[in-house]
Amino acid sequence: METTTKTKINQLSEYDGQTVTLSGWVYNTRVSGKIAFVILRDGTGMCQCVFEKSDELTEVFDEVKKLSQESSVEITGIVNKEERSVGGYEMKATGINVVHGSSDYPITPKPHGIEFLMKHRHLWFRSKRQWHIMRIRSTVIDQIRRFFNDDSFILVDSPIFAPAAGEGAQTLFKVDYFGEEVYLAQTGQLYLEAACMAHGKVYCFGPTFRAEKSKTRRHLTEFWMVEPEIAYASLSDVMDVAENFICSIAERVLRDHREELIELGRDIADLEAIKRPFVRLTYDQAVDILHSDKSKTLLENDLKEKTARIEELAKNIVEFEEIAKGGGKQWKKDKAAADAIAAREERSELEEQIKNIPHHMELAANFEWGSDLGGSDETIISRLHDRPVCVTHYPRGVKAFYMRQDRKNEKVVECFDMLAPQGFGEIIGGSAREEDYDRLVARMKQEHLPQEDYEWYLDLRRYGSVPHGGFGLGVERTLAWLCGLKHIREAIPYPRMMGKFYP
Repeated sequence: METTTKTKINQLSEYDGQTVTLSGWVYNTRVSGKIAFVILRDGTGMCQCVFEKSDELTEVFDEVKKLSQESSVEITGIVNKEERSVGGYEMKATGINVVHGSSDYPITPKPHGIEFLMKHRHLWFRSKRQWHIMRIRSTVIDQIRRFFNDDSFILVDSPIFAPAAGEGAQTLFKVDYFGEEVYLAQTGQLYLEAACMAHGKVYCFGPTFRAEKSKTRRHLTEFWMVEPEIAYASLSDVMDVAENFICSIAERVLRDHREELIELGRDIADLEAIKRPFVRLTYDQAVDILHSDKSKTLLENDLKEKTARIEELAKNIVEFEEIAKGGGKQWKKDKAAADAIAAREERSELEEQIKNIPHHMELAANFEWGSDLGGSDETIISRLHDRPVCVTHYPRGVKAFYMRQDRKNEKVVECFDMLAPQGFGEIIGGSAREEDYDRLVARMKQEHLPQEDYEWYLDLRRYGSVPHGGFGLGVERTLAWLCGLKHIREAIPYPRMMGKFYP
C-alpha cells in the first residue's frame, strides 16, 4: 500500500479531494456486485470506504470481501464530500492493509440481550450507542471541571479511606486497614468543609462507594461524584450555584453533542427547557403533591398507556420473529431478531412497572410527613414539571447530622434535593452545614455518633466557624438523565452493582 498522509476520520474535511490513509476497525461491510462498502471506525467517527472492482484492484477487492467485523485495517483512498454518507465524507478506496483479522465477534450483528452485553462490556464499548454515551460522559466531566475552575474553586482531593461515616454507616463498605476497620468513602464532604475554611470555595471529584443493597435502575455501588463546598454561603446561595451548574452542563452537551443525543433518541426539547429559575418546593409542598389528584391521575394514565404498549409489543414480537425465521436477506433477519429481543426486554420492564404502579399509588396517597421521599415519590414529583425541581427543608430525622437546623422550625433542616425532570430522580443533594458547635454536638449525640471520631470535624466549629454549605452531584445519574438512559449501568464504563462485578 502506498505511503500517504495518515489522518483521523474527524479531520477528513481538511483533505477533501486528497489521498489519505485511515487506521481503524471494520464496523460493517456490504458487497453489491462489483462494489464493496466498508464502514470504518477509528475512535473519532465513522467513514464509508467504497471499493470498486477493477483489474488493478482485483486482489484488494477479494481481500475486502473476506473482511469480518472488528478486523483492524488501514485503508487508503481519495476523500470525497458526501452528505448522504455517515460523517458527511466518504473515501474512494485504492488500497487496504489488514493489520489483524477478527472472526466470530460475539456481539453484532448477532442479537443479544442486556445481560450478555454487560458481560461483554469491554467489547460493547465499540457499538455506536455506547460510543456516543461515553463521549458525552467525557464532555460532562470536562464541563464539571471547567465550571468550578472558571469560578475560582480550588480542587482538593479527599481520601478514599475514611475512619468515620459522613452519612449512614449501614451503607458503607468496611475495609481492613492494616488491622483497623475503616470505610470506603461515600462522600468527601467533611474533609472538604475543612478545605473551604482555608480557600473559601473548593471542590473534590472522584469515585465514591455505597453498600446499599439495591438493584434498582438508579443505583450503583461505585460511582463518581463532584462536591463543591462554599464558605460564607446560605442554602439559597448553594442552590443558586447548583442551578447555574446544571444549566452549564446541559448547554454544553446540547452544543457539542446534539446529533449524538438525537441518535440516542433523546428529546432535545426537554433539554432545551433546562433554564433558570428551577422549581423550588418545600418538603411540605412535595407531600401535598403526592396526596393530590394530579399524582393519582398521572399513575392511572401510566397504567393505561403501559398496558396498551404491552399489547402492541406482543404483536410486534410475533412479526419480528416471523421475519427472523423466514426467507429474505440476512441483514433483515438479523435486524428483526435484534428488534424481537429489544421488544421482549421492553415488555418485561413494562410488566414489572405495571406490577408496581398500584403500590406506588398507595405509597403516594398514604405518604406520612417525616418519611424520606422514595424513588417512586421523586419520580411523580419530577414528572409533573418540565425542568429540575429542588425540594427543600426535609424533616431532620431523615437527613444527615451535619445539616443546619432551620432556626424558624427546628423539625426541619436547611437542605435540598434536585430532581431531574421526566422521572429521572435525584441528581444533586446538598445543604447548609450546621455551623454552631453546641447544636452539632447535640445532633451527634442524638445520632449516637462517637464524638472522639469527629473531634477534628468539630475543630472547624471551634476555630472561626462560618455559615457554609455545598452539594454533591452524581455523574452517572446526571448522564442517564441527559442521554435519556433507562438504566444507570450504561452511564459508567464498568458498572459495579449488587452481585455484578465482571468484567
